[in-house]
Amino acid sequence: MAQVNYEALIRNVPDFPIPGVQFKDITTLLRNGPAFQSVINSIADQYRDQQVDIVAGVESRGFIFSAPVAYQLGAGLVPIRKPGKLPADTIEVAYSLEYGTNTLQMHADAFPRGARVLLVDDLLATGGTIAAAVQLVNQLGGEIVGLAFVIELGFLNGRATLGEYPIFSLVRY
Repeated sequence: MAQVNYEALIRNVPDFPIPGVQFKDITTLLRNGPAFQSVINSIADQYRDQQVDIVAGVESRGFIFSAPVAYQLGAGLVPIRKPGKLPADTIEVAYSLEYGTNTLQMHADAFPRGARVLLVDDLLATGGTIAAAVQLVNQLGGEIVGLAFVIELGFLNGRATLGEYPIFSLVRY
């Protein structure tokens, strides 16, 4: 497959969701079948030899990428959601993001202790959301294999928030 210029397929939307934020819209990438396939293949290829047991996708755009990656890796899929979306007992973590605060939840029985977990989301910004997801995985005794993103906003220094965890990003701004 030919090399894909992901940046050319990501739309910039100024002042969304609040003034001063330049939103990276992935819907323009997703509608391009070969590019979407390339994203999934690239992420899966990065972790194919790392014995991933669980791919955990962070609500909501992380679900778009985590499900096909889990399928390709032959791994289970765990959703990490906002409050009130999961039907069984949950654990939760509150966190800050670049324009507010939020809470993430995961089922308390999402995976067994020692499971090898790959966290997937569409975007790494300040690192608050994925750091909360890391805390959830750690609470259940999961071993984090890596953190995978389509986009990384390097100027927001999210990597500094995440410490020693290996990070894979396809596009870095």
